[in-house]
Amino acid sequence: MARLFGTDGVRGLANVDLTAELALDLSVAAAHVLGEAGAFEGHRPRAVVGRDPRASGEFLEAAVVAGLASAGVDVVRLGVLPTPAVAYLTGSTGADLGVMLSASHNPMPDNGIKFLARGGIKLDDVIEDAIEARMGEEWQRPTGSGVGRVSDDGQGFETYVSHLVRSAPNRFDGLKVVIDCANGAASQTAPEALRRLGAEVITIAAAPDGLNINLDCGSTHIEGLQREVIGHRADLGIALDGDADRCLAVDANGELVDGDQILAVLALAMRDSGRLSNDTVVATVMSNLGFVQAMVRERIAVEQTKVGDRYVLEAMKAGGHKLGGEQSGHVILSDHATTGDGTLTAVMLLARVAQTGKSLADLAGAMTRLPQVLVNVKNVDKSRAGSDPAVQSAVAEATTRLGDTGRVLLRPSGTEPLVRVMVEAESSDTAHEIAHSLADVVASSLKL
Repeated sequence: MARLFGTDGVRGLANVDLTAELALDLSVAAAHVLGEAGAFEGHRPRAVVGRDPRASGEFLEAAVVAGLASAGVDVVRLGVLPTPAVAYLTGSTGADLGVMLSASHNPMPDNGIKFLARGGIKLDDVIEDAIEARMGEEWQRPTGSGVGRVSDDGQGFETYVSHLVRSAPNRFDGLKVVIDCANGAASQTAPEALRRLGAEVITIAAAPDGLNINLDCGSTHIEGLQREVIGHRADLGIALDGDADRCLAVDANGELVDGDQILAVLALAMRDSGRLSNDTVVATVMSNLGFVQAMVRERIAVEQTKVGDRYVLEAMKAGGHKLGGEQSGHVILSDHATTGDGTLTAVMLLARVAQTGKSLADLAGAMTRLPQVLVNVKNVDKSRAGSDPAVQSAVAEATTRLGDTGRVLLRPSGTEPLVRVMVEAESSDTAHEIAHSLADVVASSLKL
């Protein structure tokens, strides 16, 4: 059987793959596993639960709350808040467990459940596996005063926004910014934080109705933001996703500034202020080679991990690093957050623009993106991608041809019989040519 937990919790089509029954069972199992691991020792356990505005989040929240309370956990409902807000409040309130109901940037019919351990950090794989193994087991149910109590927290919004404002190194007075909230969980928190810091804020896609989250808006549909930034003659634009754990940007000319470029801007800002520990930034293997080259020029080391913000965070913890992220816009600033926080990323980006007086385009120009081509080769034996002689010979030949001006990366999918072929080169034509040539070799050599 496929593992229930993915790299970012449990996701699926709400009420088909992710049902109320599954949400309840997961919550009961999580309470049992964490309790037996000693997480609740010596006190009555308490959890905080938040969600994004998807319609399905309403019944899934009820199921999660019911499961936890039936297992003897007191539950505080946070309502609609971003994932990073739930992570922050899990830590700041001393909760034993945090739960976020969201499918992030996925379309509205999907939903997901993320569990956060004490301190607001993602659960280890071992704990997730233990939760999955304990689902549906017989158990002794508490009664009377042993059942969990449920309450609502009306202070989460203010606590989180105040945290964002305190995190900013300087104000943004004089900056005009358009923010696309993806009709998601940050539709109120993000504009409020930027306004309190002095920015003139124009919002789009900030009217969630439970059905329009990520619908032709947000970080997966940047076109509307590009038009609005130019139309309003704004200094820059910010695009969040449904649960606001990622951030992309648009400069005053309407050009996309992706996660790699944002990471480069923030790395230089932190280096210049003496806050970039070990002069190192953590990125994934999918980060553009242009990012790595820019960091080398600036004498900043780049540590690369597997794709997934959890792997970025693991490397940051292991090395004591303060900054990491992904091309998709997940940026982790560990001095202020335990997870990717799109609004926090926007705060730091605007702070750099305001502090330097430079345009976002100038700051993002610290790196030059090399053309990057990704080809998905389907229905192949992905297990042989790293060992097949013909594939390895083709990769070696392409690598030699590119030299220091590009690179080749083959990534087997974690869930499908598919191999991703990624090529970067100085020209788009070269990248396309090599990528499709390699894809042909993979398709013929690894056919099922």
